[in-house]
Amino acid sequence: MTPRHSEPEGQGPEEPVVVRDRRRVDPQTGEVREPEPETAAADAEPAAAEEEPAVHAGPSLGDSADDAVAAGSDVEKQLSERTADLQRLQAEYANYRKRVDRDREAVVQGAKASVVGELLPLLDDLERAEQHGDLTGAFKAVGDKLVSGLQRAGLESFGTEGEDFDPSVHEAVQHNTSPDVSGPTVTVVMRRGYRFGDRVLRAALVGVTDHEPVEAGPVDPPVGGELPLDGSFDESEQQ
Repeated sequence: MTPRHSEPEGQGPEEPVVVRDRRRVDPQTGEVREPEPETAAADAEPAAAEEEPAVHAGPSLGDSADDAVAAGSDVEKQLSERTADLQRLQAEYANYRKRVDRDREAVVQGAKASVVGELLPLLDDLERAEQHGDLTGAFKAVGDKLVSGLQRAGLESFGTEGEDFDPSVHEAVQHNTSPDVSGPTVTVVMRRGYRFGDRVLRAALVGVTDHEPVEAGPVDPPVGGELPLDGSFDESEQQ
């Protein structure tokens, strides 16, 4: 008996080896062979895979241009908003500086006016002394320096005879009438007034004279047939 070889456990019968001749030319006859259907399909699949380029999904050129335009519009909008904000801040700061400068100037002018107002009685004494002839020598030199310094600082006097009466700067304490004036006129100055810049520190005490129309006097009657002096003529008298 021929001994039988036992197959290893866990392994089945071996598959038969199939050898296919894929040569395109028959070595015996030299003729070109027709490819078998299975072989043609197998050869076509790798060729198709090599010929078809790989297509990768990605953004197109048109999409990139649209995105760039949108991004540019957003940048321009933000730039316009920032520019408007900057211009508004600059205008507010300029107005703030003007307001601060104006307030500071008003405070300075108010302080100066307050100091000058305290010196007005001294100026009145100097004026009365000059009118009485007592302002002479060194006393007069000191008084002149004081008056000139206050004038340079902005002090201005008003209230002289012949000025038109202005109730905003004149305080009338006396009233007369006269045909020599055409309207309310200051004819007597009892106390000089002063202003500092645009601020009236003290009104002037004055006497005011108003215009008084001249009344026509009586007309003398005609003598002997002469015409009256006023040019009036009555025809009944001639008859």
